[in-house]
Amino acid sequence: MTPQASSLSVSAASIDFQNPILLAAGTAAYGRELSGVMNLESLGGVVTKAVSREPRKGAPAPRVAEFEGGMINAVGLANPGLDAVIREDLQWLSAHLRATRVIVNVIGSAIEDFAEVVAALDGVERVDAFELNVSCPNVKAGGMEFGADRGTLTDLIARARARTSKPLFVKLSPMLPSIAETAQSAVDAGADGLTLINTIPGLAIDIETRRPALGFGSGGISGPGLLPAGVLAVWKVSRAVEAPVIGVGGVTRGSDAIQYLMAGASLVGVGTAALRDPRAPDRILTEMKTWLRLHAINSIRDIIGTLEWPS
Repeated sequence: MTPQASSLSVSAASIDFQNPILLAAGTAAYGRELSGVMNLESLGGVVTKAVSREPRKGAPAPRVAEFEGGMINAVGLANPGLDAVIREDLQWLSAHLRATRVIVNVIGSAIEDFAEVVAALDGVERVDAFELNVSCPNVKAGGMEFGADRGTLTDLIARARARTSKPLFVKLSPMLPSIAETAQSAVDAGADGLTLINTIPGLAIDIETRRPALGFGSGGISGPGLLPAGVLAVWKVSRAVEAPVIGVGGVTRGSDAIQYLMAGASLVGVGTAALRDPRAPDRILTEMKTWLRLHAINSIRDIIGTLEWPS
């Protein structure tokens, strides 16, 4: 039987998405920048570029370098700050996106920053959910990531939870000693879902100058090489936690997205592939529809969490 037009629709954290494909944070800016080269309305959702309480200049140039297995970047979470995003970018999203969901990525330099940003955006109707990036450094803790300490993590999430009734997704680093246990702590503190995974730290060297390829020095690795790490993290967490998962990392084709779904993700983020080719998300969706048709599967929901582990 040929799948119907609604065969890619999914639900996560009480939100209906027309399909599981999201533009990952940091790759979609705030939507406007990609509107001329990509059909944003064909996507399940857009995760915005990071929003902080105050403007951030970000890391020095160069911020991005490619290598054979993907990309390494150190953007430094540059953004115009909360007031400018509300005044300009979210106004544009409200006027131009209809079916596509909007998830705002939130960052901070201290625990209280996250709650303040969430509170300021809670009344913006076009914001459907928040993604708390707890992989950024906590300046009051000497630069340690918020997600690296469970006490800090639960305090951060609890404060944000108290300021909004909208769904909270928490984005975790793949470098955590036990990502499943940390995910459970996040859900216990009030998170509605998890985003897995963030980039992996790395270093690329320009051998002609004998200097790092990035202005900041080290950076975060993304691209195809990240796929198996992301799929494994999703599988571990989805088995341990009763909460929806956004799988992110290394998705370049429809089969990659299907891997994430089989591992237990409800939604799948596309990042580096969309930076390289703005047509990639639409192509990935087409490949997923073709796979469903070839396997006589009427709904993408039927494959979520269906991985069969060897006995």
